[in-house]
Amino acid sequence: MDTIETPLLSLLPLRPEHAGEMAAVLSDPALHKFTGGAPLTEQELRTRYERLAAGPPGWRNWVIRLREEERLVGYVQATIDGRTAEVAWVIGTPWQGRGLARAAARALVDRLTEQEIDTVVAHIHPDHAASAAVAASAGLRPTDRWLDGEVCWERGPAGTIPSDRPGWFLRSTRGAA
Repeated sequence: MDTIETPLLSLLPLRPEHAGEMAAVLSDPALHKFTGGAPLTEQELRTRYERLAAGPPGWRNWVIRLREEERLVGYVQATIDGRTAEVAWVIGTPWQGRGLARAAARALVDRLTEQEIDTVVAHIHPDHAASAAVAASAGLRPTDRWLDGEVCWERGPAGTIPSDRPGWFLRSTRGAA
């Protein structure tokens, strides 16, 4: 798994050594509003990162390094099954609203499509307008499918979006973070 570079960010392959800095980045309980759970301690994150780093080849995880501050600010992940990838992103609260999730998600989706992934999917809570805007900026569109209370967003082969996709979600989130 390679580092992914953008003009603003470096997406670095996740390592257990990132747990200390990431525990601080992910410490705000508000980050769990839509996903549930609570912030993990440094040791809990280290244990999780060890498992993720050793996991199956389809598990891909990167921490996001903001170059101008020379620090970690979040993470992106992709779970690959065949030619489909499910993606997610999280940016620490102090760095939200600066376009970092958009830049990271676009870079991730671009890299996946370069690697012959045909379909990219994200699951987004219907009230999470900022995450919906990130998904839209990465070329994903809402579908009529739901999973565990979240809308399934999708980008098909070569960025195609089936014509039967509802547009209500995009209209309701225009101008969102």
